Amino acid sequence: RKGWLFWRVMARGRRSRGTERQVILFVLCICVCQSGAETLRYSLAEEMERDSFVADVTKDLGVSPSQLAARKARVVSEGNERYFRLNPNTGVLTVKETLDREEICPQSDICTLFFKIFFENPVQLIRGEVEVRDVNDNSPVFPEKEMVLEILETASLGSRFPLESARDKDVGSNGLQNYSLSPNSHFSLALGIGKGGAKYAELVLQRQLDREEQREVNLLLTATDGGSPPRSGTAQVRIVVLDANDNIPVFSREVYEVRVAENSPPEQLVVRVTATDPDEGSNGKVRYAFTQTAERSRQLFELNAATGEIRLSGKLDFEEAENHEMVVKATDGGGLSAHCKVHVEVLDVNDNAPEIALTSLTASIPEDAPPRTVVALFSVRDRDSGDNGRTECAIDGHLPFSLTPTFDNYYELRTNAALDRERTAEYNITITAMDWGRSRLSSRESIFVQISDVNDNPPEFTQEVYTMSVSENNIPMLRIGSLNATDADAGENARVSYVLVREEGKEQLDVSVNSENGDVYILRPLDYEEVRAFEVTVRAADGGSPPLSAQALLRVLVRDENDNAPIVLHPPADGSAAAGELVPRWARAGYLVAKVVAVDADAGQNAWLSYELAKATEPGLFRVGLHSGEVRTARAVAERDAPRHRLVVLVRDRGQPPRSATATLAVALVDGFSEAHLRVSEEAPAADPDGRLTLYLIICLACVSALFLATAAAAVVVKVRRAGRGQAGTLPTFPKSAAESSAGSLPRSYVYDVCFAAGTVNSEFRFLRPLFPCFPAGLPHGPGDQRSSVCSANLGEEGD
Repeated sequence: RKGWLFWRVMARGRRSRGTERQVILFVLCICVCQSGAETLRYSLAEEMERDSFVADVTKDLGVSPSQLAARKARVVSEGNERYFRLNPNTGVLTVKETLDREEICPQSDICTLFFKIFFENPVQLIRGEVEVRDVNDNSPVFPEKEMVLEILETASLGSRFPLESARDKDVGSNGLQNYSLSPNSHFSLALGIGKGGAKYAELVLQRQLDREEQREVNLLLTATDGGSPPRSGTAQVRIVVLDANDNIPVFSREVYEVRVAENSPPEQLVVRVTATDPDEGSNGKVRYAFTQTAERSRQLFELNAATGEIRLSGKLDFEEAENHEMVVKATDGGGLSAHCKVHVEVLDVNDNAPEIALTSLTASIPEDAPPRTVVALFSVRDRDSGDNGRTECAIDGHLPFSLTPTFDNYYELRTNAALDRERTAEYNITITAMDWGRSRLSSRESIFVQISDVNDNPPEFTQEVYTMSVSENNIPMLRIGSLNATDADAGENARVSYVLVREEGKEQLDVSVNSENGDVYILRPLDYEEVRAFEVTVRAADGGSPPLSAQALLRVLVRDENDNAPIVLHPPADGSAAAGELVPRWARAGYLVAKVVAVDADAGQNAWLSYELAKATEPGLFRVGLHSGEVRTARAVAERDAPRHRLVVLVRDRGQPPRSATATLAVALVDGFSEAHLRVSEEAPAADPDGRLTLYLIICLACVSALFLATAAAAVVVKVRRAGRGQAGTLPTFPKSAAESSAGSLPRSYVYDVCFAAGTVNSEFRFLRPLFPCFPAGLPHGPGDQRSSVCSANLGEEGD
């Protein structure tokens, strides 16, 4: 509705230029009503150069420089003086000119300048205060460089003679602190403090004056302030010794007290002081003058030197000074003087509205906050006094908040009912402060309070089980998917973080979850042959305190890649079976020659193997089963076919790209099955050697048996002798390698297995494992042991 009123007024302002001023005033009223409650406070030393840095308002207001420029921010000063400048592009607040605290805030210990930052689009006013700190830039200054005192030579000892006080525009410790007097034989210096706290100095006569001896006394009076380093000012005190004048002026009262309202007009009579002198002539004529009076009081009050009337010459301000103290000196024609004090009390009038100062504010309170929860603490000050300075506060509208007075005009803003964020998420509370003066003045302050959420909802996953897949041999830190959990709360309570639930005793997981967005990553390359699937539990926790959480199951499936070539199990790759497969010459078509056995570590289509004959001595004789790997004859074997054939079988999987391996088969066409184990030598003798070979074998078997029996007997004899003698004999040790034995080239005995085929002309031997160890000659021996090796003898016979 406010926006509608604003544009309606702007439209009417365009139609009628005569009402432009009314439109502007109305917009400014809306600005004031919508202005923010916060106050920016800064501090700045006086005498800073022009365009000196004061503050960066973007940091304090939480806005960017671009927002300042977009909203056309500018500084609006209170009064006609504009001391500050705001750069809308950078947000830097600077001084327009050098500030002199003594000029801006004379006679005030605290100097505060007020300004406002005005925003457009939307309209907003931000209050600001800058405290101008005093620096010791002023030295104490006497009103006159030379003070002349005329003192009768008959003045009694201990007489006091007031001196003109020095003025220091600085305040606090930088102000006037002490007086000192040059050494002399007649006077000492006495210091005093006036009613307003100002220090003054008086000369005290310590030794009788004698005009005939010394007509004048010259002294140097020094005033020093408390700055660091201190500053000082001096004045010459010239004392003229007069001849005797028996009477001095006498005031009708020593102290004149008067009260004047702060809104009194200039030229109004304040008081009239009167002093009389019974002397005649010039010695009885009295003239009046201010002495030991502050400069500000001299500006506000005017003294008639002839009549003693004191009138207003300036505007009084109760908030600036509640009273003024002046000293009036009455001097007769003979130089004698007397002093009286004039105390003027300024009466307050209701000319200041209450000021609301926010001390503490809880900008956000939880919706479960109990009643009587403190939201803000603020103070109300009215610079007036009495009923004019007495204030009362109230909240506009019907809101679940109340005000509780505490102490020293402080109030607490508290809740008085339960809050419901779902019904009202924020409150704009307007506080009105009003004084008790006859013409009541008031001011308003707006406080913005947000109702924060309470963490009462746990996160919820969109699925209970997430299934994701990844191909094996993946790159490290590969993203394979994302988990998603939502939280119905707001703010930090709705910020969801993800973490893997690790179980004790299990290895480190190969998966990782991004704690912020739930992305799932595989940490290292996976191997389908090692792990085909795994499951982990993922926990989603919100940012509340205490946090609430939920869990979901993450299942990762590993997809197989064709990264393994087929492995041929038969025939072996080392060629041990290359001696061949036997095929009788009477074999018909389809005769099973051999079967190529191969496996693939992959799975699925990558492990489907096919077999084909890649190379053959005679391609038309053999064929290979495409899926079985069986090698069969493609036709019947003919007499013209070569006796030996070499086949190369290609084993290939169906992966993309396919991988393959080869197997080599040697096939022999024979009339009998034993012929494949015999070495056919064309140079073999035609005679039948079976009888002699059989003899050799019988001899070898007998030697081996005899050697075994001899060894057993020797072992029994050795044990018997050890038991009889009680001493341990040394048994033969087995050599660790053939190099340790010096008895021939073969350190062990072997058993031979002979295959004979009926009708064959040759024989073939096949060496098997050693039957038992042999003892080489030259080994340590016990009683009864033979030094020569039986095995060596037998082997020698075999070699023959």
